Amino acid sequence: MGYEEPTPIQERVIPLIRLGQDLVGQAQTGTGKTTAFGLPIIEIVDKRSRHPQALVLTQNRELALQVSEEISRIGMYGDFKSIAIYGGQPLQPQIKALRQGVQVIVATPGRLMDHMRRRTLTLTSIRIVVVDEADKMLDIGFIADIEHILRQIPRSRQTLLFSASSGA
Repeated sequence: MGYEEPTPIQERVIPLIRLGQDLVGQAQTGTGKTTAFGLPIIEIVDKRSRHPQALVLTQNRELALQVSEEISRIGMYGDFKSIAIYGGQPLQPQIKALRQGVQVIVATPGRLMDHMRRRTLTLTSIRIVVVDEADKMLDIGFIADIEHILRQIPRSRQTLLFSASSGA
């Protein structure tokens, strides 16, 4: 993927994520945050399982697609499946993919909760949760949705919050 050495955020958080620690990661946009959590996720998930084990929450469909594509690129040689779940697209292809089995879900809160209400998705096998752009998600009012989603996930999960810093 063109990486010769880890970026500072990757160097700091990848070992902690591998150890199972909860953490908050903050770094400027473009510094490799998605790889910082995506690489350990791909290492952690049981590729033989058909149940989702990792959940990445994003604020909008553009970010969901971007994160999902990046995780797929990181794990392109691994035998795992991921899906981007977001509104503005038909439910049926998402339901079909979920039935076929995925290990990683990248989702916006609204569409994720829609699947939960329809019982087309359960979160009982989730082992790691990432809230990407956590500060922005809380600023734009997703706190109640995030809390609702987290209540459906086992407490033994690993929780990672990531946000972009403004610089300096």
